[in-house]
Parts: sequence; structure tokens; C-alpha cells
Amino acid sequence: MQLARERLLSAFLSRRNTRGFTLIELLVVLVILGLLAAIVVPQFTGKIDKAKIQTTKTQIQMLMTALDLLKADVGEYPGSLEELLSSSASNWDGPYLKKKKIPKDPWGNDYSYSVIDGGRSCEITSQGSKDSGPISSSD
Repeated sequence: MQLARERLLSAFLSRRNTRGFTLIELLVVLVILGLLAAIVVPQFTGKIDKAKIQTTKTQIQMLMTALDLLKADVGEYPGSLEELLSSSASNWDGPYLKKKKIPKDPWGNDYSYSVIDGGRSCEITSQGSKDSGPISSSD
């Protein structure tokens, strides 16, 4: 009976030692995960900024195309981007934007619009981000 009790106690103790992870093992895993995150995350943030800049350039180009269509119909560039959606000008054949709203840039800001060169041209600008700076249709 004593021998059976010793075997049972021995089996219990040997299983108890192999059940979980030690604090050191957990800390090593956390350090490795932290290092991996420190390497990978900055690479993704750079890709996101590049994608936002490209989206801004594409939206500006789309707005410039709509403005050129409006100018072809009306004869001059509008005073504001809202005239792409509705206007009382003669020969206006809009709306010139499919979604019927002026998009915001990827950072959530409104595009600034101005008529330049005495009405012969126009420019659209986004404030961009702190890193990218302003993005313009003249870029």
C-alpha cells in the first residue's frame, strides 16, 4: 500500500511540473512578439500613406475631368465645386459626378478649389498629411 501511494504521489508531481509555462517562457514569447510587431507595423503604415496619396491624386484627376466637362458645356469653370452637382447656368448638363456628392480627401478634409489664369484654368488642392504636405492638381 505504501508503494502504491509513493507511485501515485510521484506520478502527480511529475505531471504537475510539465503542465504549464513558466514566467520566463511567457516573457520570452512576449519579447519576440514585440520585436516582430516593431518590425512589421512601420512597413504597413508607410503603405497606408502611399495609398492615401495615390487616392488623393486619383480623386483630384476625377474632379478635374468633371470640371473640364462642365466647362465644355457652360463655357467657363464654375465658381465652386458644388456647381458640379447643381447650377442655374445655361447649358449646364449635370450632375457631373456619378455619386452626386463632392468627395473628401482620404484624411477627411475638403478639397480647396480655385479658378486661375483669368478663368482659363483651375486648381484643386488637398491639405494632405503632415508627412506628404499639400497635393495639388498641378503636381
